[in-house]
Amino acid sequence: MKGIFRVAFWALSACVLAASCERAERVAASESESGFSPVLMKTASAYSFTLPAVGTPLPFVAERLRAISGGELEMKIYEPGKLVAALEILDAVSSGKVHAGYAAAGFWIGKMPAAPLFSSFPFGPEALEYLAWMLHGNGRALYQETYDRAGYNVWVIPCAATSPETSGWFREEIHSPEQLKGLNIRFFGLGGKVMEKLGANPTLLPGGEVFGALEKGRIDAAEFSMPAVDELLGFHKIARNNYFPGWHQQATLLELTVNRDFWNGLSQRHRAMIELTCMASLTNSLAESEAAQGWAMTRQRDQNGVQFRYWSGEMLAAYRKAWEETVAEQRQNDEMFAKVWDDLSAFRESYDLWERHAFLPRR
Repeated sequence: MKGIFRVAFWALSACVLAASCERAERVAASESESGFSPVLMKTASAYSFTLPAVGTPLPFVAERLRAISGGELEMKIYEPGKLVAALEILDAVSSGKVHAGYAAAGFWIGKMPAAPLFSSFPFGPEALEYLAWMLHGNGRALYQETYDRAGYNVWVIPCAATSPETSGWFREEIHSPEQLKGLNIRFFGLGGKVMEKLGANPTLLPGGEVFGALEKGRIDAAEFSMPAVDELLGFHKIARNNYFPGWHQQATLLELTVNRDFWNGLSQRHRAMIELTCMASLTNSLAESEAAQGWAMTRQRDQNGVQFRYWSGEMLAAYRKAWEETVAEQRQNDEMFAKVWDDLSAFRESYDLWERHAFLPRR
């Protein structure tokens, strides 16, 4: 008898879903006929679309926006450098040169010291904790406030989330902090401040420029992303010591910035479509990044001779000490950094009680 009721329930659910979809299609068609004209949203990316979980979220968003809008909202996406250079995306969006941009807030560290706190930072939270603060704490409001205070004419939306990164590809093993002195290394965001304190010479390069810089000897080492991404960029061909854990990026959030005038000119329905599609992208990108790393590491180890190394306690302690010094300086020098950091720290302190009791230890 229960089986009959279960079949009836699912049949009824299917009918309701089909009816809802049919009604949605009729509404969309009706609205289109009554004056909705297609909206073109030119969007520049800082990441190649071939890079899993880093570059792939933007095509994911564009395809789904086209589908759910019935073609009314067309996000035309451009690879890095096709419209603007990766490190110029925020300024281009703010000025209206492009409608929108896809990048990471950590790229704007020179413009807004607090910006990297919305993408990744040393000894930061894992992805779920990060998203909890961003979506159900004060993160999203502080994110927008940071851009507004700095005078950027943009609406910012969290639009992708990724797994921990590796903390760098090195030609030689690193046994002590002294070996970092004088090392030219590509490093991202606030992690670069830490490396600088330890005597390294960090530089921020877009992904497409890192391999060439390594190959030509302009940099000695590099961090960029997760194993599945770094594998495609070929870093293992030059530097075979890949270090873990990614103390500087335990999770990364990526952003969609939209020119504020363009955003305000969109219908409420179209704005909702963009927000909800980015919400879906957060889930999809995190799942994609988690799924890809084990296979990538296996290939790198078995086919390319990569040595996976774990930082010693001495090295991790040195990184943490330098990070704590960096935080103190940033808090003192920038009011917005202090405001964001204090709110995030309070959230993490509360979350820590839950985290320590709820989860099994890592294997």
